[in-house]
Amino acid sequence: MISKNTEVLRHSASHIMAQAVKELFPDALLGIGPAIEDGFYYDFDLAKTLSSEDLSMIEDKMREIIKRKIPFKKEVLSREEALKLFEERGEKYKVELIKEIPEGEEISVYWQGDFVDLCRGPHLESTGDLRAFKLLSVAGAYWKGKESNPMLQRIYGTAFETEMELKEYLQWREEAEKRDHRRLGKELDLFSFHEEAGAGLVFYHPKGAVLRHTLESFIKEEHQKRGYQFVITPHILKGDLWNISGHSDFYRENMYFFQIEEKEYAVKPMNCPGHILIYRSKPRSYREFPLRFFELGTVYRFERSGVLHGLLRVRGFTQDDAHIFCTYDQLEEEIVSLLDFSFYILKTFAFEEFEVKLSTQPEKFVGSQENWNRATNALRKALESHNVKYEEDPGEGVFYGPKIDIKLRDAIGRLWQATTIQVDFNIPERFELVYWDKDNRQYRPAMIHRAILGSLERFLGALLEHHCGDLPFWLAPIQIVVLPLADRHNEYALKVVSKLEEAGFRVLADLRNETIRRKIRDAESKRIPYMLVVGDREVAEERVAVRKRKEGDKGTYTLEEFLKEAKIEAQGRIFPFKLNF
Repeated sequence: MISKNTEVLRHSASHIMAQAVKELFPDALLGIGPAIEDGFYYDFDLAKTLSSEDLSMIEDKMREIIKRKIPFKKEVLSREEALKLFEERGEKYKVELIKEIPEGEEISVYWQGDFVDLCRGPHLESTGDLRAFKLLSVAGAYWKGKESNPMLQRIYGTAFETEMELKEYLQWREEAEKRDHRRLGKELDLFSFHEEAGAGLVFYHPKGAVLRHTLESFIKEEHQKRGYQFVITPHILKGDLWNISGHSDFYRENMYFFQIEEKEYAVKPMNCPGHILIYRSKPRSYREFPLRFFELGTVYRFERSGVLHGLLRVRGFTQDDAHIFCTYDQLEEEIVSLLDFSFYILKTFAFEEFEVKLSTQPEKFVGSQENWNRATNALRKALESHNVKYEEDPGEGVFYGPKIDIKLRDAIGRLWQATTIQVDFNIPERFELVYWDKDNRQYRPAMIHRAILGSLERFLGALLEHHCGDLPFWLAPIQIVVLPLADRHNEYALKVVSKLEEAGFRVLADLRNETIRRKIRDAESKRIPYMLVVGDREVAEERVAVRKRKEGDKGTYTLEEFLKEAKIEAQGRIFPFKLNF
C-alpha cells in the first residue's frame, strides 16, 4: 500500500502529465489517470501513436508546467454544470463518467490554469511541488478494460518526493526488467504465446516442457510421500454440476459455456466438482479419512485481455490441486500438516520470505453463518498453533469458504500468490456428501480445497524472475553441455554425452565450428549449469575439464568422478546462486 502523501503526489503528477499531453496534442481526449502501487498512469484517445521520443517531449513539457507553479484549484459543480463543461471541451469519456456518478454524490473538478479534469482530489498545492518524476512506458488499454470499447494509449510514469528515491526505484525497475520472465522465456526458448491461437494460452517449447515436467515430477513425488491419491478428471462437465456447486451464479462471467446436443456444458474453471463425483462414486467410511485426492488439473478461466500478463495471468493454466475430505476433528491437524507441506515445497525453490493472509467471509457467499464461523476459526487456530505470522484480510474469502493465502516475496521484494488452503463446509452440503462413522451413522465430511504452487504457470513465471533464469542443476532444462575444442574431439564428446544420458542427465554437445570462448559464452547465456570441455588431453586420459556457471573452472575429472558429484548435487535440490541484486 502506498502512503496517502505518495498517492497525492502521484495523482498530481498524472494531472500534470495530462496537461502536458493536451498542450502538445490539443486533439487528445482524456480518459482516467489514477495513482497506482509503483507510480501513476493516464489514458488518452490520441490519433498519433506515441513513441519513446514522445515521452521525452512530454517530460520536457511537464518540467515547463512545474516551473510555472500553477495552483491546483478545486471547484464543485452540479451535474448539469459538469456535463456542460466537458461537452463543450469535447471530452466524451469525462461526460460518460459524469453520467455514471450516483445522484447526490459530489462532483468536483480541479483546474490547473486553463486545464481542467474531473477529480475528487486531493492534490498538491501547485504543480511546482512535483520534483522527482519519470515517464516509463506507453501501452494500449481498452477504455474501462472492456474489449468492446475503444483502445486508448496509456502512459505510465512514477513520482517520488526525492531524487534519491526515484533513482533507487529506477535501479529496482531495471533489475525487474532484466528478470522479466517473458524476456527470459524467449531468451531461453521456454515458451511462447500466439495471438492467432488465442490470448492467454501458453505454448511450451521443448526446454520449457522439460522444465515443467521436472517440476511436476517433484510435486507428484512429494504428494505420494504424504498419502495423496492421484486422480484425473475431464476438462468439460455438464452445466448442472456448476449450478449445484454455485459457480453458475457466482462465477459465470469467468467461465466458458457451450452447448452439446442441446445440453449446457462448461469448460472447468476448477477441479472440485470432478473430485466430488469421485468421492460420491461409492459409500465412504470414516476409516478412509483423511481422504486426499490430488490432480495436476488444467482449468480455463476468462480473464480480460487487459489483465493478461505472460505466465502470471493466463486463460488456461494447471493447478497442483487437491481436495481433502475429513472429519471435523481432523480438520485442524490437516491444516497444520498442509502448512508444513507448503513451506517445505516453497523453501525448496529458495523462497524464504512469505506474507500470509487469512481471508474471511465476503459480501456474497453461500452456506450458513455457523459454518463460516467454524471454518474461519479452524484456519485461525491452525495458523496460531503453527506460530505463523499472519494478517486477516476481511471480506476476501471465496464465495464458498474462508481461506489462507501464502504469498512469496522474491529476490527484489515483490509478492507473488502461491499457496491457497480453503476450508469448505458448503460444497459438501450442496452435493449431499456423507460418510459412515464407526456406529454406522451418516455424517457430513469437512472438505479442504488446496493448491501449494497455485498455478504452475504463475509459479514458473515467479520462479524465473526470482532467480533471473538461473535454475539449479536438478531443475535446469539442459543440465550439462559438452564442448569439444576442435572437430577431432567430437567423437569423444558424443561418447561423453551418451554416458551422461544413460545416467539420466539432460545433456547436449555443442559441435559448432566456433571458438571455445564463444561456446562457453553461449552456454553461460543459456544458463546451463555445467560445461564439460574436451580436448586432446581429455581424450587421451578419458577425462573432462569441468566448468560451472558463475564459478568458472573446477578442474579435470574422470567421467565417473564427475557423475558421482553430479548425482549428489541433483538429489540435493540446491539453489546455489545468490539471489539479491
